[in-house]
Amino acid sequence: MPNGFKSSTGTAIFSLFAAFAPVEATAQFDGHGPDAWQVTGVATDDWLNLRMGPGTDYAIIGSFPSGATGLTMTTCVPFMTEGQGIMLSQAERTLLDLPPRWCLMSNGRTHGWVAARFLMEATAAVSQDQSSEKMIADAVLLVKRLYARHYQAMRGEALSPLGASRARDFFMADMADDLGQRHWQADPLYDAQDTDIGNLRIFADPNHPMLRGMITVRAEFTNFGQPQSVVFNLRADPAQFDAPVRIMRIDHGDWSVP
Repeated sequence: MPNGFKSSTGTAIFSLFAAFAPVEATAQFDGHGPDAWQVTGVATDDWLNLRMGPGTDYAIIGSFPSGATGLTMTTCVPFMTEGQGIMLSQAERTLLDLPPRWCLMSNGRTHGWVAARFLMEATAAVSQDQSSEKMIADAVLLVKRLYARHYQAMRGEALSPLGASRARDFFMADMADDLGQRHWQADPLYDAQDTDIGNLRIFADPNHPMLRGMITVRAEFTNFGQPQSVVFNLRADPAQFDAPVRIMRIDHGDWSVP
């Protein structure tokens, strides 16, 4: 994976039931309990992968950013009822050798399975207000995720972020619909047909990171040893739920998307 890319997949076993756990603790990871959940244990510059199924063998179909809140839970596996959880002794739970816990989660527009050890009950309501600093940080992280997911898609490990099913996770709604219909002559992220990418850096424009609501993010890298630079323009997309920051333009200098 290119420099700077990280992803939280959650391979450690999640402890389902602590000894003498109360009833509500045993219920909360079976699709019941709290009405809202949030991501925990993920670095601020990282994200939590969403997968097609409950395990790392399933393809990545999206992600939740660090600290994402207001998430809803459908169910978790392996499933245990409240009665089973209460009646089992600690020794019996150990003998079960339960596999890692996975939960089917949603933020209202994206759905997928995540490792349960990265979830906790939400401690605050979702805020509609985003400072310019947070929007810039979100924009940089979005472009990093775009390159990471694109790289994984080329390796057959994830769905393409340029495809119709995933484009809205990264691009403005009207642009996403157009991207899903395109056939590219050159890779839109690298401006090349063949790639040997190194030294990838993604950062907010140091001179004008945000101007009149538009955020500028730059990607710099080498391709076969030759330096290249790409400019991304992003805005909040009011056509999508909660108006997330999304890419509206990719500029290679002599050509752009769209």
